[in-house]
Amino acid sequence: MKVLVVSGGVISGLGKGITTSSLGRLLKARGISVTIVKIDPYLNVDAGTMNPYQHGEVFVLDDGTEADLDLGNYERFLGQSLSGSHNLTTGKIYRSVIEKERRGDYLGNTVQIIPHVTGEIKRSIREVAEAAGAEVVLVEVGGTVGDIESMPFLEALRELSYELGEGHMAFVHTTLVPVVGPVGEAKTKPTQHSVRELRAIGIRPNLIVARGPAPLTADIKAKISLFCDVPPEAVVSVPDQSIIYEVPLVLEAEGVGPLLARLLNLPDRPPDHSSWKEYLATYRRAETPIDVAVVGKYTELRDAYLSHAEAFHHCQGRLGVGIRLHWYDSEDIPRNPAIVARIEQADAVLVPGGFGARGVEGKMRAIALARTAKIPYLGVCYGFQMAAVEFARNALGVAAANTTEVDPATPEPVVSLLEEQKELSELGGTMRLGAQRVLLTPGSKLAEIYGKTDLWERHRHRYEINPKYLDRFAAAGFTVSARTVDGRVEALELADHPFFVGVQYHPEFLSRPEAPHPLYLALVQAALAHKEVPSPAAASPALA
Repeated sequence: MKVLVVSGGVISGLGKGITTSSLGRLLKARGISVTIVKIDPYLNVDAGTMNPYQHGEVFVLDDGTEADLDLGNYERFLGQSLSGSHNLTTGKIYRSVIEKERRGDYLGNTVQIIPHVTGEIKRSIREVAEAAGAEVVLVEVGGTVGDIESMPFLEALRELSYELGEGHMAFVHTTLVPVVGPVGEAKTKPTQHSVRELRAIGIRPNLIVARGPAPLTADIKAKISLFCDVPPEAVVSVPDQSIIYEVPLVLEAEGVGPLLARLLNLPDRPPDHSSWKEYLATYRRAETPIDVAVVGKYTELRDAYLSHAEAFHHCQGRLGVGIRLHWYDSEDIPRNPAIVARIEQADAVLVPGGFGARGVEGKMRAIALARTAKIPYLGVCYGFQMAAVEFARNALGVAAANTTEVDPATPEPVVSLLEEQKELSELGGTMRLGAQRVLLTPGSKLAEIYGKTDLWERHRHRYEINPKYLDRFAAAGFTVSARTVDGRVEALELADHPFFVGVQYHPEFLSRPEAPHPLYLALVQAALAHKEVPSPAAASPALA
C-alpha cells in the first residue's frame, strides 16, 4: 500500500479537497489506480444532520452515505464512485472502538487513544485500500494542523508512515502565503509556523502546496524551502484559479507529477490530460451566455449547492455556452418585486433540494413564474415537490394544497411523508438514501433526454408525491415520467411547456466534467432556445 497524505495549515478553506482531488488526477493520468479517504475530525457520525450554513452541501454516495462535500470533488475529478468507508469521522471511529470494547474485543485492556483509536484509524485506511485495490490511497485530513480534534488522526498517520517505510508514504502540506502591505509582499511566516506545528508531532512534509492570490516568486519559494526544510522543487505555487478544474494542470506545470512518482517509487509514465484539456478549452471559449436563476434558502453560502453549480460548469465545458448563475434567497421573493422581475428575465430557473417551511412560498412564486412564462424549469427533490404543490394550487384550483412537511394537518396533502418514515424516531441516516433504480415512461421528455428508460439515480428525501392527485395532474397535462420499481412517483413533466421537469432524485451528484448529467445539458439547451425568443419582460431591470 502507498499512501499520500494531504494536511492543511494556517486557516481552513484553503482548498485541501481540490488539492487532494488534483493530485489524484495527476496519478490517474499516469495510469496509476487511486482512491481517496477524507478524514473529518468532528464527532458527528456523518454529515447528514449538519446545517448547510455550517458545513456546506451534504453529498450523497451510491451506498446512501451522507458525506462531506469533498467526496463530491473526489468523484468529479477522478470520475469514479466512492463509498461510505471513504469518509472517516471521529464519530465513526469512536463508535467502532466503543462497540468493540463492549463486545470484549480488547480482552480486558484499558482502551486508550494510543494504540486503540489510532489502530482503528489505520485499520480503516487499510480496509479502503484493500477493497479498492488501488495502487495509491490519498488521505485528506480535515481542519488545520494544531486542532485538538485532528491529533489522533495525525498520530495514526505518523505511525502508519513508520510501518509502511520510506517510498510508501508521503506528506503534502497545504498552506497560506498571504500577500499584505502596499507593496504586495508575500509573507512566509504563516507557512513556517504551520510546518513547525506539523514537525512537532513527528511529521515532516515532503511537498508544500502554497496557496495565495498570485504565483510565488523564486525568492519566496527559496525562503520557504530553507525555513521549512524541503527541497526548492517541492515548494509548489497554486494561485487562485477561475475554475477549480485548472488546478491539476497547474500542479503538472509545477512538476508535481514526476515528484510524486519519485516520492512513492512509482513509474513516471507520460501523463494523458487530453480529455481534461479539451474540456477546459471548450469551457474557456464559451459564448452566448445564458442566465440561470437558482432559488433556494441557503443561497448566502454557495457551497450549500456546490454540486448544482459544478453541474453547470460541466455543461459549459461540453456545450461551449457561457452560464451565469444568479442566486436568490427564496425568503426575499414575496417581499421584493425587483427579484421577481429578474427571475422573469432568466433563461432558466432551478429550485434545488431543501427542508422545512422557511422560504417555500418564495420557491412556489418562482416556480409559478417559470410555468406561466414558459421559462425552462428544473425542480430537484424539494423543488420537484413544491412544483407539484404549486401546480395543484394555481393550475387545478386546490387552494389548500400543501406538503405535510410544512403543514402536517393540511386537508390537501399533495406531498406526504413516506410510509416507512412514519415510525422513525432518529434523524441521522434514516431518509430514503443513495442509488435507487428509476424507470422512465417510454415516449416521455425524460426518456428522450436520457436516451434510455432504466437508470439509477441518488436520492435523499423523506416525503413523496401523493398518488391520489396524479389523475387530476395528468388531465391537466402534468404527467408522471418516471417511477420507482414499486410504482412511486420519481418525476413529473408538463406537456404544454418547452421544459418543465421535476425529479425526486438528485442528478447533480452524478455530473462529471467529462460526463455532464443529461438533465442539466437538456436544461441549458432549453435555456438557449428560450433566449432566442423575445421575452415579454425585456423592459424589466437587468439581472443582478
